[in-house]
Amino acid sequence: MSDTPQITDSHCHLDFPDFEGQLDQIIANAAEAGVTRMVTICTRLRNEPTIRAIAEAHAPIFYAAGTHPMSAADEPMATVDELIALSRHPKFVGIGETGLDYHYTADSASVQKQSLRVHIEAAQHTGLPLIIHARAADDDMARILAEEHRNAPYSCVMHCFSSSTELARAALDLGFYLSMSGIAAFPKSQELRDIFAAAPVDRVLVETDAPYLAPPPYRGKRNEPAYTAHTAHKGAEVFGLDYADFAAQTQANFDRLFTKAATYKAAA
Repeated sequence: MSDTPQITDSHCHLDFPDFEGQLDQIIANAAEAGVTRMVTICTRLRNEPTIRAIAEAHAPIFYAAGTHPMSAADEPMATVDELIALSRHPKFVGIGETGLDYHYTADSASVQKQSLRVHIEAAQHTGLPLIIHARAADDDMARILAEEHRNAPYSCVMHCFSSSTELARAALDLGFYLSMSGIAAFPKSQELRDIFAAAPVDRVLVETDAPYLAPPPYRGKRNEPAYTAHTAHKGAEVFGLDYADFAAQTQANFDRLFTKAATYKAAA
């Protein structure tokens, strides 16, 4: 295992029922695949205590919290102060996921945009990276990210990126990162792989979004952090790099963006 290049699953959902009672095994599987860190994401702030407890109980796990855009209309509106307060936990490393999703929930677009701006402001105040979910909302997403960045700079990752070349370019122009999920390894995702290939390799992360979007050869099954390695192997192909070199690059990228995770020291 010590010879396996280390990588980080920058986005997963380990509080979901799919993993109940199995986290020790999930973490062991991840370690065997070289996945030595995971960021588990809270998508409804009322669930934050559960996600925090997972991070506190398991050394390799960090966490982030926010209101998912598809839940924005059903959840109380987050406040900047609330997010700042949560961010004081030593293993809380990012703001979100937040964003815009007009694919299923276009009827709540106005609430989603309000929620997104709250999360951006929290990222601006805390210095923690914003974690963005974007689907079928490219124009509004690019506009709001740029507007708010002009107001005050912040860092950001476009999680599970599978949007347009135009949104990728807009995000990269702001200094943001694109995260590669199992979708990039699907056989029919050549257009998406081309978008990543055109991006600077020092602005790319890898993730699972587990339990969703398992890469081949597990497509259609439950995803788990260990499978980040399959996406990272595809990423190495996309960039024409040896796997060890691509893994090291994504680690450096993660550390640069998620500085709080990179510098975290467990209490003695």
